[in-house]
Amino acid sequence: MKCPFCASGNTEVIDSREVMDGESIRRRRQCESCKKRFTTYERVEAEAITVIKRDATRQPFDKSKILNAIMKASAKRNISREKMDGIVDKIEMKLRSKGIKEIESRKIGDMVVKELFSIDPVAYIRFASVYYNFDSPEEFRKYVSTLEKAPKRKK
Repeated sequence: MKCPFCASGNTEVIDSREVMDGESIRRRRQCESCKKRFTTYERVEAEAITVIKRDATRQPFDKSKILNAIMKASAKRNISREKMDGIVDKIEMKLRSKGIKEIESRKIGDMVVKELFSIDPVAYIRFASVYYNFDSPEEFRKYVSTLEKAPKRKK
């Protein structure tokens, strides 16, 4: 590892510890040339997942896009950031555990809709109205009626 201060390649690890529940390792290093200390992080590089958009273009999977959409749908709702992060992590974990290398954006959206449906009816409707691109009040009513028929959620 090169020293960020003097670019020497002669550094020594002086401390290591797990961080983020064992998902990465924090290493404290010291340069043997200039004696300055710095920190590095080591983690497993996950295989890339490619998302196939509606227009058939391909993009790398980006958790932040899903989180931003959930945050917009959940605006002014009583949904914690931890719950939102949990939804995104759960979706990513499902994809990675199945070994999926390519997935249609529609399938990711369906996963988000299912998660929001079980958490908050207003966020669910907001997300669904944009995601499914409602063209008429009848389509909107159809999704509202699914909520009315569903068993009551625990708060």
